[in-house]
Amino acid sequence: MKDCIIGIDLGGTNIKAALFTAEFTVKSELSIPTEAAKGPAHVLERIRTAVDLLVEEGSITLQQIKAMGLGIPGLLNPEKGISIFSPNFPGWEQIHIVNEMMQYYDFPVFIDNDVRVNLYGEWQFGAGRGYDNVVLLTLGTGLGSGIIHNGKVLYGTTFSAGEIGHMNMYREGRPCRCGSSGCLGRYVSAVGMVNTFKEKLHEGRASIIQEWTGGDHELITALMISKAYDLADQLSVQVMHETGTLLGYGLSNVINLLNPQAVIIGGGMAAAGDRLLSSVRASVSAHALKLSGGSCTILQAELGNRAGTLGAAYYAGSKLGAASAV
Repeated sequence: MKDCIIGIDLGGTNIKAALFTAEFTVKSELSIPTEAAKGPAHVLERIRTAVDLLVEEGSITLQQIKAMGLGIPGLLNPEKGISIFSPNFPGWEQIHIVNEMMQYYDFPVFIDNDVRVNLYGEWQFGAGRGYDNVVLLTLGTGLGSGIIHNGKVLYGTTFSAGEIGHMNMYREGRPCRCGSSGCLGRYVSAVGMVNTFKEKLHEGRASIIQEWTGGDHELITALMISKAYDLADQLSVQVMHETGTLLGYGLSNVINLLNPQAVIIGGGMAAAGDRLLSSVRASVSAHALKLSGGSCTILQAELGNRAGTLGAAYYAGSKLGAASAV
């Protein structure tokens, strides 16, 4: 009986994978190195290795799997099953992931953007449960986002709706890989916050973090800033506040435009919790339209690393259900 679904969240460093029952209870889950530098063919092989390990640990056979969903970073066409481009994967262009996987598996395979599968996960199983209008932000190395509008995920003409990280916040700001400058994600992300911190050190400011790193600014991390914040380090408090305030400005635009019930903050930086979110909420309260802002709750994501695998599995199950209904 085909009663299991696989969800895979492909990251530049690790592949997170999980095997779920039809009710989305975990049977087995794991994380293995992606080894992206070895090229697309090797990464696809690593995905298949993850599937083999899941099946073995879950004590099932491939014949019991009814579908697999994959969250892939970068630009893609989920309808054709093609990953168009992924910036952190060398040589990764126009990779027909679904066709590659179907050479090895009899069950259907579906792909979507990694942020959107996180959105599916939080919407169905986490902080977004019960809401029909949701925006999810993932704050990590960069800033990703996805949108639920009236109970449906927004995709857009080229499947790239929701690029909030590329909202221009400064007419002439930090250059961005998108070709523009001053993008929100260049400031509100782990890398962005660290760069803000470094800029202030270069201006002559001081911080306890300098002692921790021996003065090597390249060793500074967003986690260090959070820890120094808890020690009342003035520069860390200021940088965290500035980062949260700028995110609040960006979210005010998003809230005014989309009128969501909830904005969910996920990704590695979400661990900062109220250190960051208190400034975000204050900024939104001050700058969003009162009716829209007052109806929107800003929440911390609940599922952590499991959001991507759960969301990918749910997405695959929903696509399978839609196909069966046709």
